[in-house]
Amino acid sequence: MEIFSIVIVFALGAIIASFVGVIVARLNTGQGFLTGRSRCDACDSLLTPLSLIPIISYIASRGRARCCSARVSFVSPLTEILLGGLFTLSYLKIGFGMALFCMFISLGALLALVLYDLVHQILPPTLLTTFVVAGSITGFLLAPSLAAFYSTLLAALCIALFLALIHFFSRGRAMGLADTPFAFGLAVLTGSSAFPGFVFSFWIGAIIGIVILLSRPRGTRMGIEVPFAPFLAAGFLLAYFIQWNPFLFVEVFH
Repeated sequence: MEIFSIVIVFALGAIIASFVGVIVARLNTGQGFLTGRSRCDACDSLLTPLSLIPIISYIASRGRARCCSARVSFVSPLTEILLGGLFTLSYLKIGFGMALFCMFISLGALLALVLYDLVHQILPPTLLTTFVVAGSITGFLLAPSLAAFYSTLLAALCIALFLALIHFFSRGRAMGLADTPFAFGLAVLTGSSAFPGFVFSFWIGAIIGIVILLSRPRGTRMGIEVPFAPFLAAGFLLAYFIQWNPFLFVEVFH
């Protein structure tokens, strides 16, 4: 029974990720999310239902479009696997209930924000508001007590204020202002893992930054803008699911 539940939850996550991809592609384009058929990016042909099955369609077609054999981006199946995995981890950690339902909404909105930020380097207010509200409700439902939730809110405000100060002192060059409410939502969502998640975000960002710098040709001085929202999401979720606190590691050596 447990395996069956895990399969269902993973499949649900993959389906939601596929729908999130549609939202990200159509947001601010005038197209509806629930109306209109999906089309091939290469030849504009209408896609059949068999071409829209999450993960399976990509594997069955060997990464190529059925209509024109054009190479299909691996981003879609990758995000479907990712969200399916996050849904599964959430189910195993939280169990069935209203908190899990709210967590699913939070993760779906989070994925949409990350994908949109990677493409357009902006966090849309509609998706951002949805995530912050859903994340706050989820954090409240998961908090062991009202006092613990208030502590989480205080930590979230401190993190948001820190990012806001970075934005203002750098005049927007180091950090976008939208990252402030985004980090607030992540902090409330992850509760006691907020500060570790914040630390992980900068670690991950530093590692990715070093990799980018090392991969650039010698003598290149042009700066490269990299959105920080994906690093924040990765750091907070990593801390939440592995429950490792780097601050405890520091205390051991003191």
